[in-house]
Amino acid sequence: PARWAKALLFLNKGYHQTVAEVTNDAVFTEDSHKEMVVIRDIDIHSLCEHHMVPFTGRVHIGYIPNGKIIGLSKLARIAEVFSRRLQVQERLTRQIADAIVEAVEPLGVAVVVECSHFCMVMRGVQKCSARTVTSSVRGCFESNSKTRAEFFSIINGSNLKMC
Repeated sequence: PARWAKALLFLNKGYHQTVAEVTNDAVFTEDSHKEMVVIRDIDIHSLCEHHMVPFTGRVHIGYIPNGKIIGLSKLARIAEVFSRRLQVQERLTRQIADAIVEAVEPLGVAVVVECSHFCMVMRGVQKCSARTVTSSVRGCFESNSKTRAEFFSIINGSNLKMC
């Protein structure tokens, strides 16, 4: 029981963290960059608040700076703060987008979360290959279809190669 309790505290550590703590003042003035910044494939793990079983997957985040940028690792930390709580994926997606808006006041933010929910894998319909995809867009990603399409093209592009 003690190990289980310790694990549960770790899995829900996001309740004891704030976005301000994990960004740790890593927001910088940068007036010259007005292009999209995208981080793909950020691993996340959370617990479904309905069944207390895991859902796990990836987050893709894009934003367009408006005079401020944030340390790239801080975007992953923001996703972690909200995923390490009892969650539903729809709210998780919105919380990540809203936190980035609050942190850097960008021209726009787009967040996509893709997860496998163990409540669908281990019980109920038992569909191992099912993935749930949610998105949340703010600012120019919401108002400009070309900007939104560029983001989705980047996160769905399998031909992107690392240096």
